[in-house]
Amino acid sequence: MFFILILVQITLFNNMSLFGYAQPMIYILFILIYPITNNRFVFLILSFLLGLSIDFFSNSGGINAAASLFIAYLRLPILKMISGRTEFDPVLFNIKSMVFSRQVSYLFILILIHHYIIFQLTYFKFSALQSVFTFTLFSSVFTFILLLFLSSLFINKKR
Repeated sequence: MFFILILVQITLFNNMSLFGYAQPMIYILFILIYPITNNRFVFLILSFLLGLSIDFFSNSGGINAAASLFIAYLRLPILKMISGRTEFDPVLFNIKSMVFSRQVSYLFILILIHHYIIFQLTYFKFSALQSVFTFTLFSSVFTFILLLFLSSLFINKKR
């Protein structure tokens, strides 16, 4: 899935823009659904490499790597905050087992943070704050809708 998401992102979604404001970044699906049972260090390295791969093909200078690593680091604390748990049983816990409203919150918060970092580092000036918020909001909603659609396809294939 790691390489498929990179390939789809660089060939299809890097060249897509909806109404000039919404740029989908579906590659973060890997970060959002990566099992919490696995080694966190490996997860952070893979998230960084995922973002760096997108940066390499997009000539974006490390912005995607920074944003991907940041949300990978924040993922567990946000999961704990949203679920109300302090600990997770790595064997029993699965993001798909969460209540749908909590899944939506989890996905949208991390997508919003990721996109805000991307656009803030892209524009990197205070005078462009309105553009940063506009691009962040529209791109986050567009990415969120695409990821819900893609994850529903992925879940149906697993059954």
